Amino acid sequence: MPTTPLDRPPAPSRRRRWTVLAVCCLSMFLVGLDTTIVNVGLPAVGRGLDVGTRGLEWTVDAYTIVLAGLLVSSGALADRFGRRRVFQWGLTVFGAASLACALAPSAGALVAARAVQGIGASMLSPVALAIVVNVMPDPRERARAIGVWASVFGLSMAVGPVTGGALVAGLGWRSLFWINAPVIVAALVLSALFVPESRAGQVRRLDVPGQLLLTVTIGVWVGVLIEGPRVGWTSPAALAACAVAVAATAGFVRLELRRDEPLVDPRLFRGPVFTGAVLGAVAVFVALNAALLLNTLYLQHTRGFSPLAAGTATLPMAVGATACAPWSGRLVGRTGPRLPLCLAGGLLTAGGLCLAGLDRDTGLWVLLFAYLLIGAGFGFANAPITHTAVGGLPPARAGVAGAITSTARQVGAALGIALAGGLVADTDPAGLARASRPGWLLVAGCGLVVLLVARTAGRAPRTRAPGTASVARAR
Repeated sequence: MPTTPLDRPPAPSRRRRWTVLAVCCLSMFLVGLDTTIVNVGLPAVGRGLDVGTRGLEWTVDAYTIVLAGLLVSSGALADRFGRRRVFQWGLTVFGAASLACALAPSAGALVAARAVQGIGASMLSPVALAIVVNVMPDPRERARAIGVWASVFGLSMAVGPVTGGALVAGLGWRSLFWINAPVIVAALVLSALFVPESRAGQVRRLDVPGQLLLTVTIGVWVGVLIEGPRVGWTSPAALAACAVAVAATAGFVRLELRRDEPLVDPRLFRGPVFTGAVLGAVAVFVALNAALLLNTLYLQHTRGFSPLAAGTATLPMAVGATACAPWSGRLVGRTGPRLPLCLAGGLLTAGGLCLAGLDRDTGLWVLLFAYLLIGAGFGFANAPITHTAVGGLPPARAGVAGAITSTARQVGAALGIALAGGLVADTDPAGLARASRPGWLLVAGCGLVVLLVARTAGRAPRTRAPGTASVARAR
């Protein structure tokens, strides 16, 4: 594949390479944090803006739907116009939208600002990973860097509720968004000083029809899951929305199969390793986000915890993710992805089963132990999933590789919120614990999916999914 000088510049020094990694991790910490930090503040947002549980679900999912829908195109834009440039655009949009969220006068304004925030975040996630891949020419060093990147992203999502609880308790729910401003400024300055510009040597045309269909597909499916219980699954509105979602999904697949340069190349999913990594990413983030939402509503509505206490209760989840994420990265480097994926699946399953019989008097130690298991499972999952998915595509397609994986994560996040919220949205505090039990079984089921993915990952080389080479040659 031909390259330009910007695609393969002289390798920077080791200190510079790891400084670039640190800058990218800073931005990714912010993106992951904003996916979960709002969860613990949802009751306070609801009181402040007079909005119910379904409106609060849209506050979270407006961000994740837009983020998931635009990630692939943002990766392609970065490959075309320059990764550092698009990265800085993303930081600017994300920062401006964060200020709009902090100043939102109504629930509708907050949802709209969260959607714009998702646009900015879409320019950060895949682009940061592409920058890391391109400044790390040595495969072993690149694998370690990807492990660090995935660990930081996972950690940011796990510590979001703790951070959010402290902010809401001390400064109110609007501080959940004000906190982004100093981080954005620091990341903009550091990226200008240390991050080199790079582009893909062979860029693709933007697939605008595919982008529109992908966004409609994700948005309508999630919308059906959120609003279906309210309007009735057999109501004309729900049936019409399902028909639109099915048509958009079928249209997207058909369009992508016919395009020479598709938004998402269906041939990439012929390899079981890459497909398994994407499926695993969805399952892990369904489990995490369902657990976080159910925990927030249960602790604050049923048990009467304050936002700070509810956030602090998730500290074992953050500890588990913090301890296991770097361990997982080292295991991937030494043994490949299968062992950490097995650990991740087993821990997620055990954590979900611990709370399958939840009631309003469940012991606090049971809750804390379950959160520890879920956090540890989440920590073990991210590095092998990212390493497997990125290793299945050529380095010049790193932006798209990171985008597909990140899209799967955010689709999982949106689905987790929608599914868990649908279980408890119309439930009073006394019945919330019982209503949430299927949600904890969902978490356990996601762990079983990860265990199945581990079996697939164990059959193939660590650096490339089967069939990828033929796909690359076909291009």
